[in-house]
Amino acid sequence: MRSLRRFLPFLRPYRTPLILANVLAILMASTAIAIPLVIARVIDGPVARRDFVGLLVPVALIFLLGSLESFGMWGRRWLVSKPSTMIEITLRAKLFARLQALSIGRHDGWQSGQLLSRAIDDLGVMRRFVAFVGPFLIVNIVIMPIGLVVLFTMNWQVGLIFTVTSLPLVVFSMRFVRRFEVASRRSQDQSGDLATIAQESAQGVRVLKALGRGRFFGARFTALSRELQRTELEKVRLDATLWAALVVLPTVAIALSLGVGAYSVVQGSMTMGTLVAAVTLATFLQWPIIWLGFLLSDLFEAATAADRYWELIDTPLDITDPPHPVSLPHTSRGELVIDRVGFGYPRADGGPENAVLEEISLRVRPGETVALVGATGSGKTALLELIPRLYDVDRGRITIDGIDIATLRLADLRRVVTVAFEEPVLFSASVRENVALGDPRATDAQVRQALDIAQASEFVDALPWGLDTRIGEQGMSLSGGQRQRLALARAVLTGESEAGGRIMVLDDPLSALDVETEERVQDRLRSVLSGATTLLVAHRPSTAALADRVALLADGRIVAEGTHDKLLRTSSHYRELMGGEP
Repeated sequence: MRSLRRFLPFLRPYRTPLILANVLAILMASTAIAIPLVIARVIDGPVARRDFVGLLVPVALIFLLGSLESFGMWGRRWLVSKPSTMIEITLRAKLFARLQALSIGRHDGWQSGQLLSRAIDDLGVMRRFVAFVGPFLIVNIVIMPIGLVVLFTMNWQVGLIFTVTSLPLVVFSMRFVRRFEVASRRSQDQSGDLATIAQESAQGVRVLKALGRGRFFGARFTALSRELQRTELEKVRLDATLWAALVVLPTVAIALSLGVGAYSVVQGSMTMGTLVAAVTLATFLQWPIIWLGFLLSDLFEAATAADRYWELIDTPLDITDPPHPVSLPHTSRGELVIDRVGFGYPRADGGPENAVLEEISLRVRPGETVALVGATGSGKTALLELIPRLYDVDRGRITIDGIDIATLRLADLRRVVTVAFEEPVLFSASVRENVALGDPRATDAQVRQALDIAQASEFVDALPWGLDTRIGEQGMSLSGGQRQRLALARAVLTGESEAGGRIMVLDDPLSALDVETEERVQDRLRSVLSGATTLLVAHRPSTAALADRVALLADGRIVAEGTHDKLLRTSSHYRELMGGEP
C-alpha cells in the first residue's frame, strides 16, 4: 500500500473537490442511517395511534432525506469526475516523459506490451480508485462505527450480534488480501505479456504470413491467454469465497437480530418501531460489508497498478544532463573527435557488458565526411549511437570542438547532431509531420527541398493527399526504399535547420535504394554533406565513395584509414567487404 500513498502529492491540487465529494458521500450514507430512526418514530407514533395527519411531517422528512441522498450521489460523482481524469492525464504525462528520459539500454530491457499495459490499463485502474474505491473506503470506515453506535443505542443485543458476526470477516479479509495481491500482480504482468505478443504479431504480420508462422504465433497467443485465464479464474475463486463470507455472515446477523428483537417485542422490552428500525439499519449496514468485497478487490488491483507504475518511474536515469552543463559556442566549427573510446552494450540480466568497441580513436574535421566500413558486428552502429548519447561510453571520451559531449545538455547536443538510422522509423502521421519531425517550424518549401534531395518528391506527390497523406503506422503502406528516403529527408531537413557546425550521423541511409535511385540521391546528397561534419556507415562501394575518408572497423577497432581508392589498393579485408579488385 506504500505505492498508493506515494500518489498523495498528485491529489493535493484537487483536495477541495475530493474532500467535498467525500463529505457528500458521508452525507448520503448518513441519511440512510437517519431514515430508520424516522421509521421507528412513525411506527411507534402515528401508525400506532392511527393518526393519518401525524404521518405528514415524518413522510415529508423521509422525502427530504431521500432527496439529500440523491443530491449527495449526484454531487459526489460530479465532483470526482474531473479530478480523477486529470490525475490520470498527469500520471500518463509523467510516465511518458520518464520513458523518453530513460536510456535506450533501459528500453531494451522492457517489453513494449508491458509498457503499454502500464500506461493504459494500470492508470485506468488508478483513475477508478480515485473516483470510486478510495472515497467509498473512507465512507465505509466512517459510516460503519456511526451505524453500530446507533444500533447499540436502539438495542444493545442487536448491536452486539451484528458486531460479533462481523469480526470473522476482518480476519478472513486479511488472509484474502495476501493471496489476491499475488494473483492480481501475476494477472497484470500476464496481460502485459499478452499485449506484447499481440503488438508484435500485428506489426510483423507480413513476415508471419510470408513464413507461414501465423499459426505458431497464434498458438503462443492462445497459450498466454490460457495462463491469464487460469490466473483470472484464481482471482474469481478468491473473490467468490470472500463474497460468500461477506453475504452469509451479515445475513446470519440479521436473522439472529430479528429473532432476538421479536422476542424482546413479545417481552415488552422493545417497541415494534424500534425492531423495524434496528432490522432496517442492520440491513443497511450489511451493504457496506458486502461492498467490502468489491472495494478490497479494486484496492488490491490499484495497489498492484501503483507498484507497476512506480517501477517505471523509479527506474534510474543512466543518461542525464550534467550538473553544471557547458554550452557550445554559437560559431561551432563541428569538429568531432572520438578519443580512445571503449563500449559494451549493457546486459538485461545485469551481467558483464558485451564489449563492442575497444580503444576507438577517430578525428572528423569540420565539413569532412568519414565513412565507417566493417563486417556485421564490428561496432559501426554502436559507435554512431554514442555520438548523440543514446548510450554513454564506458571508457574514453567524445568531443565536439574540444568539448566533451558528456558535459553538454542533451537537448543542446541533439540539436547539433542529426541522426538517420538504417532502419527507418516513421510514425502514424502525415508525410509533412514525419519529415519535419526534427524541425516543426519548417515551411512546406523546406520540406519539399529535403524531399527533392532524398529523391522522394515524385512518389510523395503521387500519394492521394501529397504532403498531407497519413502514411500509417511504421509507414508499412510504403516500400522499404520509400520509407528510407523519407527518413533521409527528415535527417537532411533537421541538419539544414541548424546554423553552422552541424554534425550528421548516418547509418547506411541508402541501403534500401535501387542503384539508379541511389545514384540520384548521392548527387544531391554531396552538396548537403559538404557543409556538415558527417560520420557515415557504408556497406556499398558507391556510398563509401561519398566520403573524404574511410575508417575500417574489425573486432571493435579501427584497423585501417584512408580514401576509398587507397583502401581498395592496400587492404585485402576492405576489398573483400567492398567486393572490389586491387
